[in-house]
Amino acid sequence: MSHPNWHGKRFYSFDSYIKEHFGKKLYKVSLDAGCTCPNRDGTLGFGGCTFCSAEGSGDFASSSHQSITEQIEEGITLIAKKAETDQYIAYFQAFTSTYGPVERLRSMFLEAAHHPKIAAISIGTRPDCLPNEILSLLEEIMSIKPLFIELGLQTIHEETAKHFHRGYELDIFEDAVHALSNRQIPIVVHLILGLPGETKQQMLESVSYLNHLPIHGVKLSMLHVLSGTQMGKEYEQNPFPVFSLEEYVDFLILCLEHIREDIVIHRITGDGPKDLLIAPLWSTHKRLVLNTIAHEMKIRNSYQGTRVSIHEEYRFPS
Repeated sequence: MSHPNWHGKRFYSFDSYIKEHFGKKLYKVSLDAGCTCPNRDGTLGFGGCTFCSAEGSGDFASSSHQSITEQIEEGITLIAKKAETDQYIAYFQAFTSTYGPVERLRSMFLEAAHHPKIAAISIGTRPDCLPNEILSLLEEIMSIKPLFIELGLQTIHEETAKHFHRGYELDIFEDAVHALSNRQIPIVVHLILGLPGETKQQMLESVSYLNHLPIHGVKLSMLHVLSGTQMGKEYEQNPFPVFSLEEYVDFLILCLEHIREDIVIHRITGDGPKDLLIAPLWSTHKRLVLNTIAHEMKIRNSYQGTRVSIHEEYRFPS
């Protein structure tokens, strides 16, 4: 079995997709649009999802007190110290980056889109923060630069979602996916493997569910338990099981085999801030994790999509 367009990998990695469409490797510059989240400001709740850090997953972004251009330039300077490239992806990562006045967001997104070294835009948000005026804005940005919208689903199971205070139900997510798809806006879905109380079967159900949706990609990550979060406090008071490296690699490979071949795998591990990480500590060794996954897939002759039934597949319209 051979997949030459996967550049020697056994799954359709984001790196392969980028090289295929841009002809070279691109690095992400993490940005903070100065947004908050309806799950933090009292609209839906306070404190956000129980696993989310005080920075709203934007721990690697520059300060929102800087302009978007200043944040981009600072990010480029940091990346240039370890990699040579002249094109980047502007990644609006912190909190919910479509949650705010549309004209303010337009100004920031356009500032990024018109930067000469930005080749594409990626915007992280919630499915309940995509009103029509925001969808129209996203179409406007997409007419300038390639665009990806990242939606934090984490799980399809309502009981788990209620436990970590996600703040929306699955039908809200599905409505957002179809609204974005109708406008041909590529969608990347975040899933967390190892949420407290979930069985491997339940996690696999969340993974397989994505095969029925018109999505571009998926981000898979093990759960990070961080200090300063509600989940971190729960873990310290009553530790719940977290994946070992061996368990995570074994299950991650099974998940990849259950994802249809045309879905781009944007992430297979995660980067928890080292100064906040309580568990699993092995996840800080990212190169080890990636190498172990690649080695095990080779030994097992494993490929993405090999366990997907034909009736499960959904092809994104070309």
